[in-house]
Amino acid sequence: MTTPAPIAIILAAGKGTRMKSDLPKVVHPIGGRPMVHAVVDACRQAGCQRIILVVGYMQELVRETFAASNGQGIEFAVQDQQLGTGHAVQVVKPALEREAAAPGQPVFVLAGDGPLIRAATLSTMLDRHLSTSAEATLATAVIDDPTGYGRIYRDPAGKLIGIVEHKECSPEQLKIREVNPSYYCFDTKSLFSTLAEVKRNPQSGEYYLTDVPALLLAKGRRVEVISAVPPEDVLSINTLEQLAQVDEIYRSRQVAAGGSAR
Repeated sequence: MTTPAPIAIILAAGKGTRMKSDLPKVVHPIGGRPMVHAVVDACRQAGCQRIILVVGYMQELVRETFAASNGQGIEFAVQDQQLGTGHAVQVVKPALEREAAAPGQPVFVLAGDGPLIRAATLSTMLDRHLSTSAEATLATAVIDDPTGYGRIYRDPAGKLIGIVEHKECSPEQLKIREVNPSYYCFDTKSLFSTLAEVKRNPQSGEYYLTDVPALLLAKGRRVEVISAVPPEDVLSINTLEQLAQVDEIYRSRQVAAGGSAR
């Protein structure tokens, strides 16, 4: 049986309050284009036929960036309330009812503010996901300063236990340098059936997508973890200074690949 082409869900609903701008974070430019376009490019290069952007804050600006011809194949789902990453993915379910009805459809879930993502990383994830018949596959990174990132929490044998958000880490967990850069590949049916079980976090009031792998593991389902994300690729963009740093890296990659730095 032929494996269906992967689908991509890209989370692009946030404001980015530290950017000193009223613009949605994902429309700030990297390489002369809104940063979310670089994520879309990587998904297309990895074989995604459908790409669904979850939009919210000033969504018309995000939509407008795809109004030209290069917006072909882009769909949108609206997150009216900012209730966390789990809720953001849940709003996509009506667009994927058919795919969620039976196992076998792979879907990436990615952050729209990670423009250094590489198509090769997504392809590596997808290969592992399909070859192991996993219900979820995570790609992790090991970075020098993990501040702000969810930690990959493992048992003494190295087996994944779950993902712990930074603000909920114990002092020992804060020392973990393997982080979750929000690179996920799920079986669509497993994703939505498990999201329905995610409880609202009592501290933040949000629904965390990061709860899904632990819930799957608790049921004895297969969750694969690969350390496949180069540290440079997960650089945060929360300030204008960080935006400039990532822009420089992105442009240098374009030149090295023989393309234009725009």
